[in-house]
Amino acid sequence: MSRLGSVQRKVPCLFVTQVKEEPSAKRERQSFKVLATETINRKALDADIYNAIPTEKVDGTCCYVTTYKGQPYLWARLDRKPNKLSEKRFKRFLYSMEDSKEFIWNIEEDFRPVPECWIPAKEIQQSSGNPLPDENGHIPGWVPVEKNSKQYRWHSSVVNYEAEIALILKCHADDPGRLEISSVPLSDLLEQTLELIGTNINANPYGLGSKKHPLHLLVPHGAFEIKNPPMLKHSDILSWFESCTEGKIEGIVWHCNDGHLIKLHRHHLGICWPIPETYLNSQPVVIAVNGTKYDCDFEPKCLFNHFSKLDGQRFSRLKDIKFDV
Repeated sequence: MSRLGSVQRKVPCLFVTQVKEEPSAKRERQSFKVLATETINRKALDADIYNAIPTEKVDGTCCYVTTYKGQPYLWARLDRKPNKLSEKRFKRFLYSMEDSKEFIWNIEEDFRPVPECWIPAKEIQQSSGNPLPDENGHIPGWVPVEKNSKQYRWHSSVVNYEAEIALILKCHADDPGRLEISSVPLSDLLEQTLELIGTNINANPYGLGSKKHPLHLLVPHGAFEIKNPPMLKHSDILSWFESCTEGKIEGIVWHCNDGHLIKLHRHHLGICWPIPETYLNSQPVVIAVNGTKYDCDFEPKCLFNHFSKLDGQRFSRLKDIKFDV
């Protein structure tokens, strides 16, 4: 199933949220938290949240697969942001007004330059052919991940453009209780968004690889359906996150029948993330990367070569995977 990620569209929270001030020890400044109330968001109700499919919100960085140079390519997220002067003007406006939509942008002059190959994310609003900034003053978008890119080297490590494949973490087709790492044709992922996770992404909440031997993987959005979800009540969800094994995740994304997404993060409930042991890194996993299928020579130190040597092997936990190098 092709499921677009949150960068492609604004994803509302399951509950109505409110901003609360909290004392901060740093420089005697107030800190703010966005916390969920017990009232379900009208947007969630309109999207028929009670019949939606709940999936694990995976903690990584968002990616996108679409065509570039005539072939399927992995793209990294790159938001176009305002320059310093425009950002100050925008923040002053926010302090004096409640609705950021009333702010008038000059798209040509107010924003920092982006590479020529940059494209805006889908479904963002446009005016006179120009993409409009979101409520934070950013224009979400993408840049293609070139082979051997230094800036996006961890993105680059999970794709091979010669073989046109990507390293994917997903549920095993025949054993729902087991994960599978496999090489998947990039063409099968066209127009999908995915999450890049691993050693050097978001402080590595899943404990993958090591500094000496980094390990990164792509997870298609919506890949991990929650089999025993909590009732859609604030207290039930809070209890599920805190005491259920399956609840040891960053959050939940509900995929509604009309295509809308609804999310809930642990932080919305005032509970911490990351946590020492996550549900994802505790699950058994099998490797299904057969390098002999491809008419190319993998570089000795690349992930595809390492996983090819482990083809068919099983590990009791995802974070137990180690390369014999």
